[in-house]
Amino acid sequence: MVLLLVILAGTAIGVTVFFKIPYSKTAAEFQRTADHYLTTPATLNDVFTSEDWKLLPYPVRKYFETSGWAGARKMSSMKAVFKGVNFILSPKKPAIQIDYTQYNFSEHPIRIALIKTSMYGIPFQGLDTYAEGKGSMKGVLAKMFTLFNQQGGEMDQACLVTFLSEALLLPSAAIQSCITWEPIDDTHAGATISCYGITARGIFSFSSNGECLSFTTDDRTAIGMDGSKQRVGWSALMKDYQRIDGIRQPTHLQAVWHYDSGDLVYFDSRNFRMEYSYNMTIK
Repeated sequence: MVLLLVILAGTAIGVTVFFKIPYSKTAAEFQRTADHYLTTPATLNDVFTSEDWKLLPYPVRKYFETSGWAGARKMSSMKAVFKGVNFILSPKKPAIQIDYTQYNFSEHPIRIALIKTSMYGIPFQGLDTYAEGKGSMKGVLAKMFTLFNQQGGEMDQACLVTFLSEALLLPSAAIQSCITWEPIDDTHAGATISCYGITARGIFSFSSNGECLSFTTDDRTAIGMDGSKQRVGWSALMKDYQRIDGIRQPTHLQAVWHYDSGDLVYFDSRNFRMEYSYNMTIK
């Protein structure tokens, strides 16, 4: 009996230490993927001018003109770090607090994101990846056990439209040839992104002073942890703009599923920062 207690105590201590060690295979995969694309040479080597958006719909031009991007260097990527996000994994589940780090790359649609949180003291990590036309969403519990790993055509399109929704936060992506803009009216513009044989579309809404307020699409499928799929309207909301380093940027971001039973704000963050990288090596 004493020996059994010693073994159990040792196992519990070992598990606790293992959970507290910063290293995890999921986080290492995320950083390895980010480093690969961060060291890939980009072809951008100039600054934004009005020529970059002169052919875009009126509200998109106004967004660029009033945000302060004219004269700023064109970036090759964006890193966004979110702390203490209110996050809901699925309907009827309580919100949890997560940390969320993502990279978006402008020249080719690439987006990777790492979720870090814990459930009942057990670490949970999620890895969202969209690269070279393939999207995936993986969840790992206790650094070892894969709970889900969603892939396939619907995930490819969902990841692509998510990249599109964030294009104005990474303006060098918004002017790439893979995105086509369509005029609607003075405060709305449609956008379609096409690459690797996949197309996704949505509508951006703007305020009268040029702030981007939201992006809404029907081209994203809600995929549950159990693999269930449901075609649901989806929106990204941008609020509470401030001038940061001379650029007007939102300080409150939300993501919303528009279920028939009502809207679900499943991602809600007021604590984040965005950094841009400028890899100007010419191929």
